Amino acid sequence: MPAFVLIVHPRGDADAAAGYGITVTKKLGGAVVRNRVKRRFREAIRQTMPAHALPGADHVLIGRSDALTIEFARLNADLAKALAKARRRLDERDNPKPVS
Repeated sequence: MPAFVLIVHPRGDADAAAGYGITVTKKLGGAVVRNRVKRRFREAIRQTMPAHALPGADHVLIGRSDALTIEFARLNADLAKALAKARRRLDERDNPKPVS
């Protein structure tokens, strides 16, 4: 995604709660810029994660250069798309298709 990289790591414990973390490096700008990106990510997480998060997994958003300029609706859509892709990849890893 142009605004972020999403890393999903299943914890493997009995807790079904989905955790999240946000990382924004100094490459993106000073403290004001980094805090603005983190606020945007937190709001996108608040709106998107309850319906799309993987239970029992930690989710980490790493900010990229487009995080400030991308429309917020697209940021939400990209986050939902990335979570769906992560879910598919984890399902494929846990349930591999038999080779014929």
